[in-house]
Amino acid sequence: MTAKSAAAAARATVYGYPRQGQGRELKKAIEGYWKGRVDADALRATATELRRTNWRQLAEAGIHEVPTGDFSYYDHVLDTSVMVGAIPERHRAAVEADALDGYFAMARGTQDAAPLEMTKWFDTNYHYLVPELGPDTVFTADSTQQVAALGQALALGLTARPVLVGPVTYLLLAKPAPGVAADFDPLTLLDRLLPVYAQVLTDLRTAGAEWVQLDEPALVQDRTPAELNAAARAYRDLGGRTDRPKLLVASYFDRLGDALPVLAKAPVEGLALDFTEAAAANLDALAAVGGLPGKRLVAGVVNGRNIWVNDLEKALATLGTLLGLADRVDVAASCSLLHVPLDATAERDIEPQILRWLAFARQKTAEIVTLAKGLGGGTDTIAAELAANRADLASRAGSALTHDPAVRARTAAVTATDGRRSQPYPERAAAQRAHLRLPLLPTTTIGSFPQTTELRTARADLRAGRIDSAGYEERIRAEIGEVISFQEKTGLDVLVHGEAERNDMVQYFAEQLTGYLATQHGWVQSYGTRYVRPPILAGDISRPEAMTVRWTTYAQSLTAKPVKGMLTGPVTMLAWSFVRDDQPLADTARQVALALRDEVNDLEAAGTSVIQVDEPALRETLPLRACDHPEYLAWATEAFRLTTAGVRPDTQIHTHMCYAEFGDIVQAIDDLDADVISLEAARSHMQVARELAGHGYPREAGPGVYDIHSPRVPGADEAAALLRRGLEAIPAERLWVNPDCGLKTRAWPETRASLENLVTAARTVRTELSAS
Repeated sequence: MTAKSAAAAARATVYGYPRQGQGRELKKAIEGYWKGRVDADALRATATELRRTNWRQLAEAGIHEVPTGDFSYYDHVLDTSVMVGAIPERHRAAVEADALDGYFAMARGTQDAAPLEMTKWFDTNYHYLVPELGPDTVFTADSTQQVAALGQALALGLTARPVLVGPVTYLLLAKPAPGVAADFDPLTLLDRLLPVYAQVLTDLRTAGAEWVQLDEPALVQDRTPAELNAAARAYRDLGGRTDRPKLLVASYFDRLGDALPVLAKAPVEGLALDFTEAAAANLDALAAVGGLPGKRLVAGVVNGRNIWVNDLEKALATLGTLLGLADRVDVAASCSLLHVPLDATAERDIEPQILRWLAFARQKTAEIVTLAKGLGGGTDTIAAELAANRADLASRAGSALTHDPAVRARTAAVTATDGRRSQPYPERAAAQRAHLRLPLLPTTTIGSFPQTTELRTARADLRAGRIDSAGYEERIRAEIGEVISFQEKTGLDVLVHGEAERNDMVQYFAEQLTGYLATQHGWVQSYGTRYVRPPILAGDISRPEAMTVRWTTYAQSLTAKPVKGMLTGPVTMLAWSFVRDDQPLADTARQVALALRDEVNDLEAAGTSVIQVDEPALRETLPLRACDHPEYLAWATEAFRLTTAGVRPDTQIHTHMCYAEFGDIVQAIDDLDADVISLEAARSHMQVARELAGHGYPREAGPGVYDIHSPRVPGADEAAALLRRGLEAIPAERLWVNPDCGLKTRAWPETRASLENLVTAARTVRTELSAS
């Protein structure tokens, strides 16, 4: 096919779409089901209607081929585990008794069976459920869910393409099941898994699929020759089968690198590549292999992870370069639109001109359709859209919101000394022990306490004008008093105020900093039914006034025990926001760090002796390629130290991280120079404690003994057993006892019971230590 005919054949498509619905209908239906207010038929009906709505919106916008299989009740990797029959033994009876309840048991756990481990999906803030595999794993095909979704779309008269997690990525994301040797490599199960995928592909072809997309984002990471050989074998096997649909292998989030020649040679009909995060690298690599003659190329030229309008002329230039490198070039977003909110037009509180800078899922869909039209028919066919796009880009570039000379001058004046504590850790630790006088194995929580219906109602009433600010603040004071009282009665050693006033750990601060925009309806799935509204980092950042001092000092006035000041760190403020794409992330991080430094210093001046600066996103934001790690970790750790280094030696600085793999960044954790770090460890059975010990981490640490992402209440014996395992790696004088994460999403009954058990466990182990 010539470049001209490839352009004329261009079609618009997407890999996935937000699942929740305009009013988060899916979240409400699932949580209603968990609470017994919604039955299974009603939940399935809601899901069916949401899928139908999404497909119709896409088709009406001009998308030629809609995705199926991207919708999930909880997580698409968990759906894949169900599809291939990889059900943990502890959940098998529940799944056999009721497939839906068993599915949710794997996701959330039960009182008798722990859930699957949860961790971040590559470098996004989406969490997936980690498959558990072992040498005895038997895979069996169950394509029921995938076939049903395809059938629903086809019944609407749509052209549909099922989207599945690819077999190589699935195995690379998996971990050894409990009881299996830690060095077991799930990739050794590939030959056992491929026939199951082949059966699913056959089932989908029989159901009417012309194309099936197999997502292999793990191939954009550094891969060994053995892993690349496994990828080659997988697609030689699947591509060589005759009873299958056409195969589109998709990879995204970074450059494909050494995996591109492997996939280009594979007997598959198409590749889908990211031309936003790694446009130049993927273009060069594609040209180096001689393109994709006779194959389909789906070009992800619209950023699927950020919310700024696309530069349409730049994207068209990229698409034009790709013509001639493939038999057919189609237009898409760089990845699933799962990672952005649904519709920017729902935002009523953002200035209309600024709103035109933003593109959520529906606006990105329109951009994709416009680009496909322009590629196929020439720029004259989209002249009006191009002119409007140029105006919007110029408006943003020239806005006073984006540039504050005072902020830029302060940032430029930062020196290396500003990022160093005044004394080394051993001297600080001695000063802190004398000042705080904490017991062995001190107990604390990570920060937030349950956000009750009453709190959410009060916040809604304030926004709606049904109560005034005085009434709202009285409710917050009462909640803080209850939280402090509970912690004292339970026997916790370092308390928190509970964050009753905070809607979200990033949004709360973003709403008080200049340069940020907040949305009202910009919900994005984090995990399961947990949705967040990432704020938008639009301009230079500063702090007009104190943000947390008032409520922290109020809480401290209610107790003689230390109350932690609670802040979100600069890297997490970036990672859980939609960031600027017009300046380096390091520059933005330094601006945020200076604003937070002012808050840290004000907390200390107000009498706060323990200050926690959370950085759960430090690992999540790590670039996917190792060669990019040093630069990122240098500015990320510098930003944390810049935030925290201005305090006295006897002020104890804590940080917190959760739900990511930390083993490969232990040196960076050390470089933060925090006095205490708390980390997720319950689901991973204290793996992080062993990783810290292996590194020789010299400071205090609190690997979590209570998994807060499950409603189950861990017993005191269970928490004590985890604590003893932690002591095998970390000396008692440096070990803290805490949950994995904040308690915002939990209910009070389970929170009370779990924290009481946590304190009991700490006391039990203290007694054992004193007797030994």
